[in-house]
Amino acid sequence: MKKFLSILCLTVVMYSWSQNKQLLYEMDALPQTLLSNPSTDVIFDKHFGVPFFSQLHINFGSSAINTFDFLEDSRVTTLNDRIRTVLDRITTKDYVEGTGQLEVFTLGWRTKNEDYFSGGMYLEGDAIAYIPKNLAILGYEGNTQRNLNREFNFNEVVAQVEALAVWHFGISKQVSKKLRFGARAKIYSSISDIRSTSNSGTFTTQETPNGPAFYRHSLRNLNIEVLTSGTTDFSALSNEETGTSPGDVSKLLLGRIFFGGNLGLGADIGFTYRINDQLSISGSAIDLGFISHSKNLETYRVAGSYELDGITLDFPAEDADGAPSYYQQLIDEIENEVPLDTLRTKYTTLRPVKLNAGLRYGFNNGYQNCNCYANTGDNRFDNNVGLQLYAIKRPLGFQGAATVYFDKRMSTWLRSKVTYTVDAYSYSNVGALVSMQGKTLNFYLAADNLLSYRNLAKANSLSLQLGIQFNITDEK
Repeated sequence: MKKFLSILCLTVVMYSWSQNKQLLYEMDALPQTLLSNPSTDVIFDKHFGVPFFSQLHINFGSSAINTFDFLEDSRVTTLNDRIRTVLDRITTKDYVEGTGQLEVFTLGWRTKNEDYFSGGMYLEGDAIAYIPKNLAILGYEGNTQRNLNREFNFNEVVAQVEALAVWHFGISKQVSKKLRFGARAKIYSSISDIRSTSNSGTFTTQETPNGPAFYRHSLRNLNIEVLTSGTTDFSALSNEETGTSPGDVSKLLLGRIFFGGNLGLGADIGFTYRINDQLSISGSAIDLGFISHSKNLETYRVAGSYELDGITLDFPAEDADGAPSYYQQLIDEIENEVPLDTLRTKYTTLRPVKLNAGLRYGFNNGYQNCNCYANTGDNRFDNNVGLQLYAIKRPLGFQGAATVYFDKRMSTWLRSKVTYTVDAYSYSNVGALVSMQGKTLNFYLAADNLLSYRNLAKANSLSLQLGIQFNITDEK
């Protein structure tokens, strides 16, 4: 039971990060843009990343709460007042989510017919937990008078956490003068997976006919399920009695990364259509795929119904051994009526599909004659303004964002992009990216929610991306 509760708590409270990469979308000076839209026509002819440093992306967000909500230094409100305000404000659709991505290696090259091939491998962690508002109220207030006869539903518990390695290879191909198409094949190698997304059952406290001092507590049709894969081996390694060394953990991780765990397949597709020399539209669907979990599985399931009308006290005789163990008897009775089962159930998960759509307008191509834009001079501009729409499929539906941006080449070695994004976290998300290109070495740094850096405690989301690689343009 303790192991089950630990995993369930981890699933519910795990922070996660938003996967929208609006600062990289259509940023054709960086190879990482190909992971957002495989059809992007990058401006260089070859690239290869510095291993483990070509992309680090860390990003988190919460749609309803932030640290300041609880830690505000106020003489007017108490901590209890602030908790009450938060509980009143949130809904069961609010969530915390996140992702982290580390590019282990990447490379790409352009062919004579202007196709661009790219491939590599990156590690990704992705998680989301919806906030169970009513269960949080139950935990905070208890079954007080105001909560009598109120059903608290366990279907509010929805969360998933996964870590995986992604091996990929793609092509960006010029189909016609105006249309460019891109596709990327992916192999997913799961490191670990925890999810609890299909729960049901209710908890109710009712007054009994005997009077207001007596209550009946009811668990009805409880069915809570936590699916896990890849966690039992790590649990065994963390056992102090086994004398585990860091090498054992590294060996296990490498085995999972190199196709030793649960595997899946996926694909990215995208297009870019040039309406005229200055105006283009684009779109992509990322992570159309699945993972089949059949190894290293444990499914924890609690199911059943139980009613408690209180504990009848038994006063033993003076010569008896002592009072019965009421608490242990209660626990035994609950576990008998609502048992915890550990199963080995195979399951398949779908990757969180991400959709992008973009509109881009370019003007002022003063750098076209300096070979800054490699192969397609008339179609490249120093200044670009645009609109990007984004959506990601989550357990309770799609989450979306809209971004407007200004992308400017400031010199032959410096390029920047500024974005304004509206999403579930904020209506004031201003982000910026700076890319510095030497003869071959490229470095970029990007961050979102720059206005929040004045007081990070008030931030509902934060994002940081950086990378180093070699982008090479062949002499023409």
